[in-house]
Amino acid sequence: MSIDTISEGLRAIVGDAACKSGTDAARYYEDPRGSFTGKTCRVVLPETTGQVSRIVRFCNETGTPIIPHGGGTGVVAGQLSLESSDAIILSVERMNRVRGVSTDDFVMVAEAGCVLENIHAEAERHGMMFPLSMASKGSCTIGGNLATNAGGIQVLRHGNARDLCVGIEAVLPSGDVLEELSPLRKNNTGYDLRHLLIGSEGTLGVITAASLLLKPRDRATVTAFCAIASPADALMTLRALRSTIGDRLDGMELMSGLGVRLVREHFPTLKNPFRDEYPWYLLVETAGNPGLRDETETALAGCIEKGFVTDVVIAESQAQRDALWSLRENTPDANKKTGAFCSSDTSVPIGQIAAFVSRTHAAIAAVHDGLRTNSYGHIGDGNIHHNVFPPEGVGKTDFLDAHPGIAARVREAINEATLPLGGSISAEHGIGRLKPHDLQRHSSASKMAALRQIKRAMDPNNIMNPGALFSDLLP
Repeated sequence: MSIDTISEGLRAIVGDAACKSGTDAARYYEDPRGSFTGKTCRVVLPETTGQVSRIVRFCNETGTPIIPHGGGTGVVAGQLSLESSDAIILSVERMNRVRGVSTDDFVMVAEAGCVLENIHAEAERHGMMFPLSMASKGSCTIGGNLATNAGGIQVLRHGNARDLCVGIEAVLPSGDVLEELSPLRKNNTGYDLRHLLIGSEGTLGVITAASLLLKPRDRATVTAFCAIASPADALMTLRALRSTIGDRLDGMELMSGLGVRLVREHFPTLKNPFRDEYPWYLLVETAGNPGLRDETETALAGCIEKGFVTDVVIAESQAQRDALWSLRENTPDANKKTGAFCSSDTSVPIGQIAAFVSRTHAAIAAVHDGLRTNSYGHIGDGNIHHNVFPPEGVGKTDFLDAHPGIAARVREAINEATLPLGGSISAEHGIGRLKPHDLQRHSSASKMAALRQIKRAMDPNNIMNPGALFSDLLP
């Protein structure tokens, strides 16, 4: 079927104003880290699940590939077409309504295009909270969060996106609508299709809405910035705080001295909380009932006495708390501004984090002399990111031109250091179009066979995000 005929069919479903192409759709072809440029596909913006159903059914009948698009914040090119301009990008941004909040069930039903920060605000309006948060909360959407099973900064206490979703609505590749938005906590009626779709990266259907688990709002929050000597000390601190604070330990972020310096260089209004520079830092947050501050101070004092922590600053106000978190949340932008050419997303068992950091730094240094690595991330769940920069004084473009393929070699060096420690090549960003070869290389034959069987059974015409997850299953 011709491109013009397909375009006419899409306009008949959503109207002319909800179809874009060319320069009008330029932002849908962009990668947030500048590592990829998508093909100039047609973009369609449905407003209802019914419209999504008609679009998917039409594309299934015509063999037109569909690439679901949320906030466009994905970093593994899962939301881009790198292979062909014949695909359509299906953006859910107009599907941005909160359909309802049940305070009895502690559940919010939100459409896939709802921006995460807006979901936070709606939950707070009802005296509750939705405890999924990350640096991109102002632009990422809940549909994308679920499609990639996003993690973020509160996984330690509240789990990944999967753990915060009790129901789902999705359009399957046939165009049929799966309506499973009930707030039920117990429902053992066959395969859990919700969990199959969560983390599937749009390869099995388009998530259109979700029932999200809300929680009581914490009455007290304590934020502390700790200076430490090494990742090994971070693990000792984590163990000590989990023993004393328990499940009120809300988050713990490991940050390198290099990373904090880069953030301050690119964001001069942000200050070092300490007079001196340290090799590593921990951003610790506890949350619960009043009185928690005294417990947190006592626990951290114990860590200082045992030598796990060198110094501590505890926020005295919301403004100070925001300033401490800004050092962490501006890290991705600082990495980009500094010229990171490889950004990893692997994970290892928590007890292996110190060995992981040591091994990956050595492996990266062995690839090329002078490479600089900023390591940071969620120490409470073993997800430490490595951002790798050219040697001091060398620009990213010039370096990559002079060393073709070095980004892939660095990424593989990180993978090779991750896997012997019992780790995963993808922790919270997915596989997308960046890592299908890595998935194929490092997964068992039985796992890959099962993944392909599921894909073929649910999407026999391979219209749903072809090229993501499986590089060998292209139209």
